[in-house]
Amino acid sequence: MAALFNLKAGRLGRSLFSKTKRFVLGDVKPPHCTLQCLILCRHLASEISETQSNFTVSYLINSCGLSPKGAISTSKRVKLRSLERADSVLALLRDRGFSATQISKLVRSCPQLLVTKPEKTLLPKLEFFTSLGASKDDLAKFLAFSPAVLGMSLQERIKPTCHFLRKQLSEKKLVVFLKRGGPRIFLEGHSKNVAPNIEILRESAIKALCSSNSKSIWNRNSEVYKRWGWSENDVLSAFKRFPQCMTMSEKKVMQVMEFLVNKMEWPAGVINKYPIIVAFGLEKRIIPRCLVVKVLMVKGFIKEIENVSLCSVMCPAEKCFLAKFVARYIDEVPALLSVYQGKVEVQDA
Repeated sequence: MAALFNLKAGRLGRSLFSKTKRFVLGDVKPPHCTLQCLILCRHLASEISETQSNFTVSYLINSCGLSPKGAISTSKRVKLRSLERADSVLALLRDRGFSATQISKLVRSCPQLLVTKPEKTLLPKLEFFTSLGASKDDLAKFLAFSPAVLGMSLQERIKPTCHFLRKQLSEKKLVVFLKRGGPRIFLEGHSKNVAPNIEILRESAIKALCSSNSKSIWNRNSEVYKRWGWSENDVLSAFKRFPQCMTMSEKKVMQVMEFLVNKMEWPAGVINKYPIIVAFGLEKRIIPRCLVVKVLMVKGFIKEIENVSLCSVMCPAEKCFLAKFVARYIDEVPALLSVYQGKVEVQDA
């Protein structure tokens, strides 16, 4: 019985393997039918891809208002397979007050919106921002200015950031903040920079107000600023922006104000907008940068001091300042770097 089983098994094995063509490892030519199948599959895939791409480009032009060039570029980031979902996204945006131009900008920045389920992803975000007090017009402007916000998680990024902001701002101010400069905080997250910076400002403000001689320092510095035309509200405004401006020595405040207002002729009110400048080093930062500005004025590259933003001169890091005010003019004024370094006088530049 065992012998009969082995015989049958052997015959079955031979019959199975005899019908199967063996390939030797290293063969480079596949069977003719396999090669034809590969070519056909690649051709069909290419046709399908091209058809989808053409469909997407056509839709982006005709329904979303993109230019042909913009549509071709955007089509590389999204492939539309049906009209239903994309149409529902556009319908929702129009219903929420987005203009054709704003929709076009949204689609160019975030084309993936067209393949999402609007009732599950887009609508909840729009409703949440509306619940904060933003009007349709405000919301449309805000999101058209920063479309990337719509690609963020509602639960993990948008809501926590907005809840943090509501603790710091009134409802009205929150909406204003979103319109003017809010998108960046969503991109970075409030816990990275904003929250720590606010805590630092609170601590420096408390120190400024609670030191043993804080009242006398406050009164002296307040009087110094008022000599330059600041009102009481100006003093408080500067304190809110940079609390340390009220803890600087009276001598330092006078030196900075004297140089910037009398010698450089910047209005004192401009310094009120950027009180951090009072804390900058006079010899190492303020004077060298102002000498560069003086040379550029003498050479005619800057007509009047009012044409130069005090913040753009004083606040950037040295690398950025040199790129904007020195390297840019070095061919016309070769001695400009030497002026900045204190090696050459302004009149000799």
